[in-house]
Amino acid sequence: MSLAPVSSYAAAAVVGLLGGGHCAFMCGGIVTALTLGLPEAARGRAAATWPYLIAYNLGRITSYTAAGALMGGVGWLAANAVSVRHAQGILEVIAGAFMIALGLYLGGWWQGVVRLEGIGTVVWRRLEPLGRRLLPVRSPAQALVLGLVWGWLPCGLVYSVLIWAMAAGSVGHGALLMLSFGLGTLPALLAMGLFAAALSGFLRRPGVRRTAGALVALFGLVMILRALA
Repeated sequence: MSLAPVSSYAAAAVVGLLGGGHCAFMCGGIVTALTLGLPEAARGRAAATWPYLIAYNLGRITSYTAAGALMGGVGWLAANAVSVRHAQGILEVIAGAFMIALGLYLGGWWQGVVRLEGIGTVVWRRLEPLGRRLLPVRSPAQALVLGLVWGWLPCGLVYSVLIWAMAAGSVGHGALLMLSFGLGTLPALLAMGLFAAALSGFLRRPGVRRTAGALVALFGLVMILRALA
């Protein structure tokens, strides 16, 4: 495997990690509701809660990976429809622009990325009733299925990285990129399930959000410059 894809996977994981504040805002309530709705024997005991949280997030990341494979395939088709080199460069510039927009959103400077979430509303309207029927969660297997549904929740952060997955130019690279991103979001969302109030307060601090946003926007700028070069 070449260095470029490996560095992209590492960068996607970092974007997921830096997006922890957004994850806390968007999904903190879901994770908290899941934790509070667990069977009484598991509630409030970290050792008993872990299997549910891991299953929940495994389902979520599996959906991310499937979506990444789909978008990577779309990118591959686009690249083969025209000149591969030019198509790849155009897709990378678009992905970089989305990363900059995402950084501005995470930093609280511009909310344009929120409009992306409307794209997935049609799909989510069909899946959301299924998710409701899975609550309250009574087993890790049920948490896994709920996580698979949750992975399709409309989210500007996820959609921005999916554009990047499309620029990856293959099904495998797109899937691995979204897998890396999903793994990067794990620390915040696993911790949310155990220390919801304290972590949510930290991730929403303006300084934390602005630092994360600036780093993601800088990464997007580097991506554009690399593509143009």
